[in-house]
Amino acid sequence: MSRHMRKKLGKDDKAGDMKGTLGRIWVYLSKVKGLLLLVILMVIISSAASLLGPFLVGRAIDEYIVTNETDGIIRLLAGLIIVYLLHSVSVWYQNYWMIGVAQDTVYRLRKDLFHRLQLLAIPFFDKRKHGELMSRITNDIDNVSNTLNSSFIQIISSVLTLAGTVAVMLWLSPLLTLITLTIVPLMVYGMKWITKRTGPLFKQYQQNIGEMNGYIEETISGHSVIKTFSREDTAIEEFEAKNKKLRKAAYWADTYSGFIPKLMNLLNNLSFAVIAGIGGILALNDMITIGVIVIFAEYARQFTRPLNELANQYNTLLSAIAGAERVFQIIDEEEEAKDEGDAKEIDSVSGRIEFQNVSFSYGENDLTLKEVAFCINPGDTVALVGPTGAGKTTITNLLSRFYELNKGRILIDGQDINTITRKSLRREMGFVLQDSFLFQGTIMDNIRYGRLSATDGEVIEAAGLANAHSFIRKMPQGYHTVLRQDGSGISQGQKQLLSIARAILSDPSILILDEATSSIDTITELKIQDALKTLMKDRTSVVVAHRLNTIRQADQILVLDQGEIIEKGTHEELLRQKGFYHALYHSQLKESS
Repeated sequence: MSRHMRKKLGKDDKAGDMKGTLGRIWVYLSKVKGLLLLVILMVIISSAASLLGPFLVGRAIDEYIVTNETDGIIRLLAGLIIVYLLHSVSVWYQNYWMIGVAQDTVYRLRKDLFHRLQLLAIPFFDKRKHGELMSRITNDIDNVSNTLNSSFIQIISSVLTLAGTVAVMLWLSPLLTLITLTIVPLMVYGMKWITKRTGPLFKQYQQNIGEMNGYIEETISGHSVIKTFSREDTAIEEFEAKNKKLRKAAYWADTYSGFIPKLMNLLNNLSFAVIAGIGGILALNDMITIGVIVIFAEYARQFTRPLNELANQYNTLLSAIAGAERVFQIIDEEEEAKDEGDAKEIDSVSGRIEFQNVSFSYGENDLTLKEVAFCINPGDTVALVGPTGAGKTTITNLLSRFYELNKGRILIDGQDINTITRKSLRREMGFVLQDSFLFQGTIMDNIRYGRLSATDGEVIEAAGLANAHSFIRKMPQGYHTVLRQDGSGISQGQKQLLSIARAILSDPSILILDEATSSIDTITELKIQDALKTLMKDRTSVVVAHRLNTIRQADQILVLDQGEIIEKGTHEELLRQKGFYHALYHSQLKESS
């Protein structure tokens, strides 16, 4: 949904209220208005046919059966066949067309949700479990789809049947109609009592499903960690707690909603007894005919049936609305900030980077970076070292504008990055991160992700520079070997080599290596050092490293601690200072010896 459309709906229509959510669903339904009108037309025809059948039977009793008129009964039978055939055909078409309406609506909703996810900033995903987000894309949207398929037609049909039934009953006998309607207050009170409790329960049920899916995704992704620390029992206990919470919400939601058909059956039987008793008295006094009693008995059943369906569908609707609200909550999330009005695209950069008194905080707590200032000359390699949480990765996040700084400026080639479009800025950067990620697909496609227009030969050349070519050739289908999701099936070191090959292929002006060799063994690390030197030649490189022996040749090393640069210089210069870096370097030497 466009930003203009969301604004047009108004703030009261945001996810979080039933009326607003229904209004937003209608916006999607209105895109297939023609097909929807055909569905409604078929519902009207089927509802009219369902009302006409009992009416014809009642008239037949009074006009043909009592008078023993055989020809009339035959004509009635032919008429009933036509009516019920019309009813069956209209029901078939309304269901067929409604499937199209529902699937088109859900297609657009799912597309808007996925599109919004692609536009959201990195901080949004950092704060949420991936499994919970997956639940919104799958479970919640499927819930909306199922409700549209099953509930929309039944709700319209029930309303039309209810209105038509009351109209015909009033026409036949106002007195008997008023007596029959005495059960309505009982129905309304019972439904109100039940739905008041089921609404919050269905909403809680959807939330609990999301939480449990998030936990399942988390435990599957971290299964090796669970095994390593022997926390299987803890994981089972935590899952059991979430599963019980889900069961409790589902139990009470289904229990309360299950009262509705029982209540309706009771009131239906009560209504039939009232019609039979009072109708019989009226018939004995020649106030109505036997046929009218038969019509009323059938209509009384049809009267309670749509009420029963409305009550049941209301609960289903509440569940779907709860799911739709969770979907719209994501769609309503503010996307990554738009580029500034005067932002321009850059075609290439020489790679001069300057941080001018940059401060940043991830929240309202203490600053992660405090007045950080440094300069990197084009083609230089600068290493960021320091303890965990010192702010090393934060610097790369700010440089790529994954996060926005609180204070100061960052310049590239003397130009404030706020005046550069994010897309063109990131296009000039190549990333090799600590957690290498590979998509499900062939090795060739995973490397080509760095530059989609690259030829097979260029992909193979990049793999060779990254020293990945030798192990790729040994794979079952070589470069056409299909990797499973996240590259499972190959080693962490091999995944990292493919990530480096992908970065080489992208041919960036600025290279960011965030612990790029942290998952690679010593022998493999030595193999890629030459490849990295080739890659980093004439490129500005920012290297985040814990293993100090990998950055000895850096043009400049920045030592960070608690968000501040406490030392800077070359490897030899920092060793001569005998400060923080000196102590850190020699402690690593002792650990490796």
